[in-house]
Amino acid sequence: MQVARIKLTGKNPEELDTISHEIISIAKKFGVDYRGPVPLPTKILKVTTLKTPCGDGTGHGNATYDKWEMRVHKRMVDVSADDRALRQIMRVNIPQGIHIEIKLKG
Repeated sequence: MQVARIKLTGKNPEELDTISHEIISIAKKFGVDYRGPVPLPTKILKVTTLKTPCGDGTGHGNATYDKWEMRVHKRMVDVSADDRALRQIMRVNIPQGIHIEIKLKG
């Protein structure tokens, strides 16, 4: 039996959870086996920049920095590959900042 591995990636964890619960409700409706949602490790992207354009800082010997951070959250759901269920999963409305990746495993 083939399994469809669905990976969801985005900056907002609440949106990821709602989409994964929609996928699970579709799997339950069609009576298909599923596993998940499995939270994968969060990737933290950090950027530190000097505030002043000249590079001197505040003039007292200690520089001031802006620290920016973006967190990328991931969820994974495995669903048995049933044609009707996968068609319904493909119709799920996905918000702008969410990326979805579906792979079939044998």
